[in-house]
Amino acid sequence: MAKIGTYIQESADELFNKVSWPTWSELQNSAVVVLVASVIFALIIFIMDYTLGINNDDAWFKGILGIIYGLFE
Repeated sequence: MAKIGTYIQESADELFNKVSWPTWSELQNSAVVVLVASVIFALIIFIMDYTLGINNDDAWFKGILGIIYGLFE
């Protein structure tokens, strides 16, 4: 049991005294970068899905949007 207590104390010490946490502005900047990258990635996937599938009715794969639109026809 003593080893577990020592482990917890050393982990807490490292967490509070040795880890460098980002500042609030660094955290906001990182969040904006992730958000922009996610939107760009989603747009790329949307464009690929749209151009490769939804416009061609004879295609064997109509893309995700083509499948969804097919459900409502």
